[in-house]
Amino acid sequence: MSLSNASHCWRIPDELWAKVQPLLPPSKPHPLGCHRPRVDDRKAIDAIFYRLRTGCQWKALDATGICSSSSAHRRFQEWTQAGVFKQLWAQGLLDYDELKGLDWEWQAMDGAMTKAPLGQEQTGPNPTDRAKRGVKRSLLVEGHGLPIGLAVEGANRNDFKMTRRTLESIPIARPEPTEEQRQNLCLDKGYDYDEVRELGKEFGYTLHIRARKEEAQAFKRHVGYKARRWVVERTHSWMNRFRAVLIRWDKKVENYLALLHLACTWITYRAAGLLG
Repeated sequence: MSLSNASHCWRIPDELWAKVQPLLPPSKPHPLGCHRPRVDDRKAIDAIFYRLRTGCQWKALDATGICSSSSAHRRFQEWTQAGVFKQLWAQGLLDYDELKGLDWEWQAMDGAMTKAPLGQEQTGPNPTDRAKRGVKRSLLVEGHGLPIGLAVEGANRNDFKMTRRTLESIPIARPEPTEEQRQNLCLDKGYDYDEVRELGKEFGYTLHIRARKEEAQAFKRHVGYKARRWVVERTHSWMNRFRAVLIRWDKKVENYLALLHLACTWITYRAAGLLG
C-alpha cells in the first residue's frame, strides 16, 4: 500500500469526527501579522490519528499530505491540555452504554509493560527487558472488554500498587453496587495482597483473585464455567495494535495518556458498531 493510500485509510471516519468536533476548544487567534490560514481541525485530528496508528515521528507527517507536522503537534498539545481526548473516551462509554449497555457486573484489571526509550515522567526499569526504560499501563475493563479505567506508571511498579489510581480513573459515573447488583472484579495473583482487598471493600467490589492455572482448572472442572479475566488481556492486545502506544516515544506522560485515551475511544466506538 502506498503512503498516500495508507494515510487515507487511517483517517478517522465521519461518525467519529461528529463526536470530536463539539469537544474542541475555541480556535486560538493567529499572532498579529500572520496571514496564513489556520489548518482545518479535521485535518489535524486525521494527522493525530495517523500517528497513533502508525507510531511515526511527528515530522514524518509532512510526507503524508494530511497536515503539516508542526500544526498537528501544536493542535495535539492544545487539545491534550483541554482534556479533549479523555472527554471523547468518556463520551464513547456513555454512547455505548445507551446503545448496548456497559456490563458493570463483571470487571477485570491487569497491567502490561511496554518500552519507553524516550519517556521521562512515570517510567522505570523494565524487569523483563534487561532493566531498559519502560512504562506500565494498568487497565480496567467491563464485562465486554471495553476500557473503563486507565493509569500509567514506571515498568517496575507492581500491579497491585496501581489499583487505586486505576479505579479512580474511570471517566464516567460508576453505578453504586448493591446486594442485588454486585460488581465483581477479577484479578490475577499479582493482586493477592491485603491492600487490594481493603480497596475492594472501599470501592464496593467483590474480588475474585486467581492465578491463570487455577482459572483454567476451574474451567475444566465446572460445566458452564465462564472465564472472566481474559477480556482485559484481549483489550491490552487491541491497544498494542496502535503503534504509538505499543512503544512510548512521548517524553511527557500527559501526551502518552492522551494517545491512550484516543485508542480507548476507537475501541469503544468500534465495539458500539458506529465506525463501520
